[in-house]
Amino acid sequence: MKPLEEFPKEKRSAIAYVLTDIDDTITLNGRIPASAFCAMEKIENAGIKVIPITGRPGGWCDHIARMWPVHGVVGENGAFYFVYDAVNKRMIRRYFKTDQEREEDQIKLTALRQKILTAVPGCVISADQAYREADLAIDFAEDVPPLPREDIAAIVDIFERHNATAKISSIHVNGWFGSYDKLTMTKLLFKEIFKTDLDTIKERVVFVGDSLNDEPMFEYFPNAVGVANVQDCCDRLVFKPAWITASKGGLGFSELANCLVP
Repeated sequence: MKPLEEFPKEKRSAIAYVLTDIDDTITLNGRIPASAFCAMEKIENAGIKVIPITGRPGGWCDHIARMWPVHGVVGENGAFYFVYDAVNKRMIRRYFKTDQEREEDQIKLTALRQKILTAVPGCVISADQAYREADLAIDFAEDVPPLPREDIAAIVDIFERHNATAKISSIHVNGWFGSYDKLTMTKLLFKEIFKTDLDTIKERVVFVGDSLNDEPMFEYFPNAVGVANVQDCCDRLVFKPAWITASKGGLGFSELANCLVP
């Protein structure tokens, strides 16, 4: 990973989209610094589209798509995208799986809840679970004292032994049934909303993130950026971002905004 300040100016000037994780990428210590929110607005005002790509739930993503300075949001690690059409005052909701499939998945995920809570003391169901539509989020660091890596690995193992996909963020283990991830739904968003094949323009995209569930994006985008705290999981990343900010979380995101829009 190279310092963000070395990002060539000719590459910066070509960027048309900023895709960003939220937790510990736009946030800092669990809150969004004013500078990070202003940075999103600064990027949008410069004509660069901002799209959060997050593990956060559908209920939150509806709010984000409506009220943040963004062009859409991919949520629950790729379960859906939401785009708010402000002209026609309607929310476009695109899910990877059907309503019936998601209902069936929730029955199976509910059966896994107690297995995980019993097997791994100290973890809890995420406080935002009530607003989720497709996955089960196990909190290991947000509202509980951080669990050791071996306990986080045990949560992942339970999901995977029951044929679920499991991804680790900086605060949760998210589990779901299906082959999608952040990148899968991002490609659909570009194809269906922006009428663009992401493969042909990925040099014009920056993805910024911080954790293990961002790895498909780090691998795919040549101009991927990690905020400084990505170093906390670098020893577990096979594919690392090309660039790294000097600051952590939302302050690092602000640093990226200033790099792209001086």
